Amino acid sequence: MLSENPQQPESPVAKAGRKPSWLKIRPPGGDDYLRIKSLRSGLALSTVCEEAHCPNLAECWGTGTATFMVLGDTCTRHCRFCKVLTGNPKGVVDADEPTKLLEAISAMELTYVVLTMVDRDDIPDGGATHIARCIETLKSGLPTLKVEMLTGDFQGDTDSIKRVLDSGVDVYAHNIETTRPLTDSVRDRKCGYDQTLRVLQAAHNYSRETLTKSSIMLGLGEAAADVDETLRDLREAHVSVVTLGQYLRPSMKYLPVNDYVTPEVFEKWQQRAEELGFLFCASGPLVRSSYRAGELFLENYLRGQDAPSGAAQ
Repeated sequence: MLSENPQQPESPVAKAGRKPSWLKIRPPGGDDYLRIKSLRSGLALSTVCEEAHCPNLAECWGTGTATFMVLGDTCTRHCRFCKVLTGNPKGVVDADEPTKLLEAISAMELTYVVLTMVDRDDIPDGGATHIARCIETLKSGLPTLKVEMLTGDFQGDTDSIKRVLDSGVDVYAHNIETTRPLTDSVRDRKCGYDQTLRVLQAAHNYSRETLTKSSIMLGLGEAAADVDETLRDLREAHVSVVTLGQYLRPSMKYLPVNDYVTPEVFEKWQQRAEELGFLFCASGPLVRSSYRAGELFLENYLRGQDAPSGAAQ
């Protein structure tokens, strides 16, 4: 059992209202933004940047980075924080998606790519085979490419988890999203705090050379002690990388923001994560699960830490 920290960051005092200055976002623009938008539109690919209304779209697209969402744009679950369309895709999968991804990523000359997915409970394996084919196609066409895959939970099915890991993925990510007490009010009822931990633990057990990663949203009214517990639970599940960011309400139909967490509190959570032994932690108001993912991973890789030999054991 990991030790508890008596000096947990205090809860922020800035209640929801007008967004504070540190959350101001510049509008999209620039040549790289237009180029990526054109690529995405021309190949009928979805990006989580657009579907989830990511606040970093302008920054990432403006520097030639995008996170692609596979298996379509319709999720079979309805989490109360997520703007991605909910519905029943009825088993429809674009068989040409792996080739489209390869074409787009080759044109963008990326060395690191983040893929994410909608939950596909309408497919027997949750879409794991399709995801694996996407990664295998990318790895075959671009042998030096590093691929991070942000997966759903596949309803806890270990065969699906293994299928994705067998594809050669470099980072296996699955988000816990929030603390245990808030899970039922934030995530779809098919999701679960303990199920997320089991998925991450299973990924580590099956492929210990693969980095595992998760993400936590703050600003939903979580207690500091519960955030600390979540970090400790993730480490006990051998998660290597964690990100923490501010929850922002996509529209009035979704959960309201309870409070705006200050940059100083985010910095303290980063220090706490480092103390707990995560390989690295990105923590800040505008940080998202895939925020600067390539730069963060490659920085670590260039230090000769491309395998989770130390902190992930």
